Amino acid sequence: MRFYRRRAVLIAVSTAACVSAAAVYALISATDDTVAVPVPDAHVAGYCRALHAELPREVAGLPRHDLKPGSELTAGWGNPAIVLRCGVPRPAADGLVSTPAAEVGGVSWSFEEGAHGSVRLTTTLRKAYVELTLPEKYAHDATPLADLAAAVKHTIPEGI
Repeated sequence: MRFYRRRAVLIAVSTAACVSAAAVYALISATDDTVAVPVPDAHVAGYCRALHAELPREVAGLPRHDLKPGSELTAGWGNPAIVLRCGVPRPAADGLVSTPAAEVGGVSWSFEEGAHGSVRLTTTLRKAYVELTLPEKYAHDATPLADLAAAVKHTIPEGI
């Protein structure tokens, strides 16, 4: 009989451990930000690596954190995350007069409405395109753009 009692205790402990591990994983996954990493050419990737090294620790008062998969081409701040991707392809609407655009801190951005009230902004007239996705809470706030302007201006030259 002792053999069966030990087995029952072992099964109960194993089940509790699995449930606990699943709960921790669910909690971590709920705050996990996974993004598609751009695949730019080597020259553009060099600009993006330089930008990554100069990105601020905070944007709009939100702390920076790593996105998944980890890359020098992406960065995030807060939860839901303000997401930066460097080395994205040139936007189809880039250069069109009808494209909504704004200049903040000497950096020009085109923008388009995204899903769930978010806004996607992309730098214009730079040697590398930087995309910034703002969740709904920050969709109409220029603070993230202002916080990133110096790093973009310093590391990614103007031109196309």
